[in-house]
Amino acid sequence: MQRFDHITWHPNQMNGQPCIRGMRLTVRRVVEAVALYPNRDDLFRNYPELEPDDVQQALAFAAANLEDSAAESNAA
Repeated sequence: MQRFDHITWHPNQMNGQPCIRGMRLTVRRVVEAVALYPNRDDLFRNYPELEPDDVQQALAFAAANLEDSAAESNAA
């Protein structure tokens, strides 16, 4: 099981969306940024607060949650 120690979520921060290390940077925004900047050098230049592990965990977290959603909708 994946451990998401870089992913945080608090009801009063960013409307309760999962964020990166308590920053005001959501997992969704990181996934969008990866799509926008496929070159990781460009990504880290535009988001200097990100670490490589942040990106890896954001992608894994998003994938894990998509998988859960797909499994639930197929079961219905």
